[in-house]
Amino acid sequence: MHVTLQQPTGARLITATGQEIAIPATLRYTSGDPLAVHIDFPPHVTVDGEATTWTYARVLLAEGLRAPSGIGTVRVRPAGPAHTRVEFHAAQGVAVLRFTTADLTRFLARTYTVVAPDEEAVGAELDHGLVALFGGRV
Repeated sequence: MHVTLQQPTGARLITATGQEIAIPATLRYTSGDPLAVHIDFPPHVTVDGEATTWTYARVLLAEGLRAPSGIGTVRVRPAGPAHTRVEFHAAQGVAVLRFTTADLTRFLARTYTVVAPDEEAVGAELDHGLVALFGGRV
């Protein structure tokens, strides 16, 4: 049976003009997907009016709390001593959110009580796929 953690939190959406808009978000982690963290946004704060989830590597969150991290669609970096910026890059543009670092740190610590760092099981399917990719026998 998988364990799921959810932590409601607030974020500040930083607009292109530098304005900040408060938005609700829920941080989510599940032992069924131990390498990832999720941020869920309710329909009323999204462009298309549908609930949206952004998923990215848990290690990216951990690294981004200390120093700029990420080069792809999600980037995480400190924004002063009390805040962390999470940037989501998509074809439609970039969404920049500012979270309270303490909220993210508390959430990350809770995920470690479910699955410790470096103890994430990636599953037999991935193991077999990697073996096949690198020319081994399954």
